[in-house]
Amino acid sequence: MRNIIGTGMVCICLSITAIAQAQQGWITLFDGKTFTGWRGYNRADVPNAWSIEDGALKINKKDNAASAYSDRGDILFDTKFTDFELALEYKVDQAANSGIFYLAQELPGKPVYHGAPEYQVLDNDNHPDAKQGKDGNRKAGSLYDMIPANPQTSKPRGEWNKVRIRVKDGNVTHFLNGKKVVEYTLWNDTWQAMVKGSKFNAWPEFLTPGGESKSGYIALQDHSDNVWYRNIKVKALK
Repeated sequence: MRNIIGTGMVCICLSITAIAQAQQGWITLFDGKTFTGWRGYNRADVPNAWSIEDGALKINKKDNAASAYSDRGDILFDTKFTDFELALEYKVDQAANSGIFYLAQELPGKPVYHGAPEYQVLDNDNHPDAKQGKDGNRKAGSLYDMIPANPQTSKPRGEWNKVRIRVKDGNVTHFLNGKKVVEYTLWNDTWQAMVKGSKFNAWPEFLTPGGESKSGYIALQDHSDNVWYRNIKVKALK
């Protein structure tokens, strides 16, 4: 596992921005050109369903079993984080669905969502999940199927959305396009009760995201739709 600081600046302005971010403690997780630092969940390589397009990580839509994107799966950045702030941008295709997992563990024989909270990524206007769940808790920015994003500030398909996820001493905050939309605390009695009252109760690892060390991976979900991620960076919180 390792931390990767992106290089390959294309102009002086970008160089100055990168230097300033590094001085503020930000680490670039995606350099816009390569999969350096990334791999598949429970595997050493990157599934070919993922590509790099115009400086963004893209999960490509699943068309059929024989397509070039038939090798599928979630991906993660190969470093565990404890207290951190994650920043990135995403955009979705029509009716697209994906998610950002944090404090994820690699669970043999199980999907990543059995043990990690999910920041929902969704085309609210066209994907049916937006009308399912409870009180909008499957819409963009929500703690998926648990806490709805309020206010709902997502932009339409094809437009870039700005995400921040802050995890500090178990206190978690979701931001979407500059607005705080979700806030909760992990591992306490309220969390335990919330999990036991949800579908996640069937998965014991979901009670303790981060495991014993309370640290885990940042992962991006393959939900078989076209979704793009860029400007991915993280800052450790002390």
